Amino acid sequence: MSRETLSFPPTSIPPLEPYLPLTSPSPSSKPHLTLTYATSLDASLTLAPGVRTTLSGPYSKSMTHYLRTRHNAILVGCTTALIDNPALNSRLGSITSLDQQPRPIILDPKGRWDFTEDSQVIRLAAEFKGKGPWVVTKRGGETKERGELLERVGGKFLFLETGEDGRFKWGDVLSVLGEQGVRSVMVEGGGEVINSLLIDPENRLVDSVIITIAPTWLGKGGVVVSPSRQQGQTSQLKLRDVSWQPHGEDVVLCGRILRS
Repeated sequence: MSRETLSFPPTSIPPLEPYLPLTSPSPSSKPHLTLTYATSLDASLTLAPGVRTTLSGPYSKSMTHYLRTRHNAILVGCTTALIDNPALNSRLGSITSLDQQPRPIILDPKGRWDFTEDSQVIRLAAEFKGKGPWVVTKRGGETKERGELLERVGGKFLFLETGEDGRFKWGDVLSVLGEQGVRSVMVEGGGEVINSLLIDPENRLVDSVIITIAPTWLGKGGVVVSPSRQQGQTSQLKLRDVSWQPHGEDVVLCGRILRS
């Protein structure tokens, strides 16, 4: 299925620039982590768990594809990969080489993502319209057949140990990506991934936040961005250096997490 080519006006880039990764980061620094997602007015990502819900308008969608070109990698969780079958590439018309595409990263601690040749991210990598995905999983979460399929399209498995809760630690994820030469990563979802990054101390790894807010309410029952409050927590998680930018009917909120 052919998908439309997008464009993002150069005049819209300067307001985003302060929140984007450096073009020449220090090799010794941790990867720059940008947390970005689209939400409704009631902080919902989807109408219900497992239901794909489009929130971004055409203008902010183009912005997302521009942001992808400014990061080495884009990261989503396994549930997003299963439900959305995402392409995880950039469709900007200004892209002229595969080097300009971000590397798709899928967090899959339990080996649930049963991808095939027909999965969008795999198919587009085979057509040289995107890079092959790296699947972060634990030992035993891979199969020989899936490993060979990844290798054919330039992807691979990366192995990490999980904690007692069955999840990866974000510091470990960034370390293994840094060892692979990734200097910037854009985390796009889904809800569990986003919320896990907003609790302390993981939120200290977030360098910038870019949120598209759509002018709609989804109502109760959806997947909501609302990180768990830790026992005894009395402080609020706030943003600093905030800017609000209208993009069509949407509003884009940019900021950095205020460190206490």
